[in-house]
Amino acid sequence: MNSTVTTRATEVVLPGRVEPTGLEVRTRELPAPAEGQVVLRMDATGVSFAEQQMRRGKYYDQPAFPFVPGYDVVGTVTAVGAGVDAGIVGRRFAAVTKTGAWASALLLDAADLVAVPDGVSAAAAETVAVNGVTAWQMLHRTADVRSGGTIVVLGANGGVGSTLVQLARHAGIEVIGTASARHHDTVRALGATPVDYRDPALYQRLRALAPNGVDAVFDHVGGSGLEDSWRLLRRGGTLVSYGTAATKDEEGSSQLPVLASFARLALWNYSPNGRNAHFYNFWAGRRFGLDGFRARLREDLTRVLRLVADGVLTPQIAAEFPLSDAAGALALAESRTVAGKVVIVPDAHRS
Repeated sequence: MNSTVTTRATEVVLPGRVEPTGLEVRTRELPAPAEGQVVLRMDATGVSFAEQQMRRGKYYDQPAFPFVPGYDVVGTVTAVGAGVDAGIVGRRFAAVTKTGAWASALLLDAADLVAVPDGVSAAAAETVAVNGVTAWQMLHRTADVRSGGTIVVLGANGGVGSTLVQLARHAGIEVIGTASARHHDTVRALGATPVDYRDPALYQRLRALAPNGVDAVFDHVGGSGLEDSWRLLRRGGTLVSYGTAATKDEEGSSQLPVLASFARLALWNYSPNGRNAHFYNFWAGRRFGLDGFRARLREDLTRVLRLVADGVLTPQIAAEFPLSDAAGALALAESRTVAGKVVIVPDAHRS
């Protein structure tokens, strides 16, 4: 039976270029789900680097202010629209939303839902939603690193980085990971060799650990250091750039740093020693067809969630905050003092 009932939702709004304390909270009525839609009660969402860029107006294709941020979500279906199996009501799913997930409930297309295995908590599933798909696709689809290879992961203590390290180790790949000294024990426990990213001789240290070059470098920093990452590659190796953290606080166009990286990486692909360079864009596949994009996302996220369920992949949860303190969650994520992902949960569910 399809729902015709509206749902009251509490949402966190990003009103403009504000500090985390400038986030606003509103309550509104969600309409009943339309054909093909569901109402998802949020059980967990989180803070990605994207939201940190968005509050500065620096994310490549963010919507106009004001809007509700929230890149991904795990929740329970409470109502369905026409054409959606009513049997999924009460079941837990994950979805990648790009925006809109910092809310107690939200409307989603049923086709975007990915089932969460029994026994996997909402916070654990949330931690590997967009981060897990990003890490899996960069490692296995973009760079296609094989067992026995060696990679460098910049920011190995972060949400994507810590997931990438674990996926690589599970695949039999050696990992060198950069992080601040305070996180070296964590990085080491994940199975990587840690190097202090603040070391002025960082790239010399990385080269010394892999004198013959590495099979891939995963670089979320961008900027001037991108060339240093490129030089770490062996013949046939792959540089995967997936962010521009180095320009996060710079004024000016949000698109220019990304476009500059595109241009630089494209030129490097003509390297005479067969090295490759790619800018990973989570949403790139949408241009080739929404159905294909959804199918690939479902396949990859299902794989990652299964690894969590099987105990192979341990989600790195930095902290949990209630939705009403999304400002505190964002501030902590931006502090660069945590390992893993900061998760947001409904107020009554704070751990």
